[in-house]
Amino acid sequence: MMKIASFLFLATRGVDANAVSPIQKVVQMLSDLEVKVLGEGKEAQKVYEEFAEFCEDKSRDLQYQIKTGKQNVAELQATITEESATIESLDTKIDQLAGQISTDEADLAAAKDIRKKEAAVFAAEDHELSETIDTLSRAFTIIEREMQKGGASMLQQKNAGDLAQTFTIMLQAAEISSADAERLTALVQSSQEDSDSGAPAGAVYKSQSGNILDTLGSLREKAEGQLADARATETQNINAFQLLEQSLNDAIKFGNADMAKAKKAKAAAGQKKAEAEGDLEVTSKALAEDEKALAELHHDCMTKASEFEAETKSRGEELKALATAKKVINESTGGAAELSYSFMQVASSESAPYASIRFIRDLARKQKSNVLAQLAMKMSALSGKDIFAKVKGLISDMITRLEAEADADATKKAWCDKELAENNEKKADKEAEIAKLTSQIDQQSAKSAQLKEQVAELNKALAAIAAQQAEMDKLRAEENALFKKSSAEMGEGVKGVKLALKVLRDYYASDKDHASADGAAQGIIGLLEVCESDFSQGLAEMISAEEAAAKKYDEETKENEIETATKQQDVKYKNQEAASLDKSTAEANSDRSGVQEELDAVDSYLKELHEKCDEKAPTYAEEKARRDSEIAGLKQALEILENEAALVQVESRRSLRSVKVHA
Repeated sequence: MMKIASFLFLATRGVDANAVSPIQKVVQMLSDLEVKVLGEGKEAQKVYEEFAEFCEDKSRDLQYQIKTGKQNVAELQATITEESATIESLDTKIDQLAGQISTDEADLAAAKDIRKKEAAVFAAEDHELSETIDTLSRAFTIIEREMQKGGASMLQQKNAGDLAQTFTIMLQAAEISSADAERLTALVQSSQEDSDSGAPAGAVYKSQSGNILDTLGSLREKAEGQLADARATETQNINAFQLLEQSLNDAIKFGNADMAKAKKAKAAAGQKKAEAEGDLEVTSKALAEDEKALAELHHDCMTKASEFEAETKSRGEELKALATAKKVINESTGGAAELSYSFMQVASSESAPYASIRFIRDLARKQKSNVLAQLAMKMSALSGKDIFAKVKGLISDMITRLEAEADADATKKAWCDKELAENNEKKADKEAEIAKLTSQIDQQSAKSAQLKEQVAELNKALAAIAAQQAEMDKLRAEENALFKKSSAEMGEGVKGVKLALKVLRDYYASDKDHASADGAAQGIIGLLEVCESDFSQGLAEMISAEEAAAKKYDEETKENEIETATKQQDVKYKNQEAASLDKSTAEANSDRSGVQEELDAVDSYLKELHEKCDEKAPTYAEEKARRDSEIAGLKQALEILENEAALVQVESRRSLRSVKVHA
């Protein structure tokens, strides 16, 4: 019944209130509608079969992507586990090396301290023995010289009872110092005690002059032997220290080298782990999206199947209702038609393109196309008498524009593929020397650019959602206003029919003189009852349609709010990550030296090519598929609009001709 009312609405809009279509026109329209419903059934069957094939293909692709994604997740998790174990092993090795190096450094410091003390002891001993030898040599020389002279001092020495007296005489003669005399006395005494600890104390220093020289010579030889032994020991200690020092320095050097290698390996493992964790996050997110897409696809396909089944059933019921309506209308005559459908004369002809606008708006939401969303907004903003031509013009221009863009993209892609292939080959020969330096920068720059592009796309999507919501708000307000007006008029019609029925029933029941007219009266009353039922049913359907539209509007508004909040949060995190990457890239750039002139030239040209040719999200294949879908949808919308316009024009001409004939 709702579709019947819609076609009657299209037939009567734009027609003056005095030029209402007669019953024959309604019957013809119902017949045309039956043909249209049958055609829609065939077309719906074809569309459903294509959709079922799409569901099967898309499901197969998503299942393959999910399988591949799970394999990639498992591989990345294995890599993370492996690198974690490597990092832990290297941490243990680094700790062990640090402990060993610390021990070696402590041993080296201790050895240096011991060597310092040994050197000090040797220096003191060397000094003392050198002075002793020098003193003995001088004393020996003096005594020997005096003995050769035979002077008075020597006579005194000959009369001396022991060496002590000799040293005293030499001291008195100022031939030796008191310190030398004391040293010599102590030395002789110490030597005599070592050689004969059992001799009487008085005999220690007793000797003849010849024996004195022998004693001094013996003491000098002993001192010289001790000095030679001390110096030999010092040489051995120096050699031993140098060997130990070299060994410890080598151990520390090799330990530091091993630690540097371990730290470098740990850093490489950490970077590999971080990259794997980043890839795991992206892959897991993509896997979750694929699984979600598969679930949504399954839900959509099942929903579509249910809707198709319901539409098929509804179409059969509609055909039955159309046949019944034709029968009822054919049996109805007079002014009942005017009373039944007068409520539709107030409709505005400007609401005709709403079906195509709504179709394009739904297509834009389904395809997530900003272009179609903007087109729907432009269409909804149109007004005037020739709105059909304006809307058709917008759709035709959009189809032409999309087809031109598709041809341009295809030509550009072929040229880009050729140029990129040739110049990438040139670049490969030049960039080997700087690959290690630029790898980190390129990765971070690419990821930062990708994040910024994603942020830009998200901002565009947010703007599109806001515009879409504004358009939804506008259409909802218009639909609600139309509902209020139409439902009020329908309610008045119901009241009017009920009042007419009451008047007729009361009249014919009380006035027996009009018994001969009972048959006609009953026909009128019956037709009015049908009208009452139609009006009541139409009012109920209006209310139901309004409630459904309001519910759908609320659901879509809620979805837009959720999607907006999600995208805003995503923009926040991507901006933070991009800023961090930019900072890290700037630090890495400071470590990179100049690049060869030829590579600069190639990179400059490749940069221009990439700016022109790089496939950003969506890719060329995705963009082509999306554009083909948009073109197909626009053509379908154009066909719907043309059919709607043709129907309105045909029915309007029929209405005008009918009015002219009756006039």
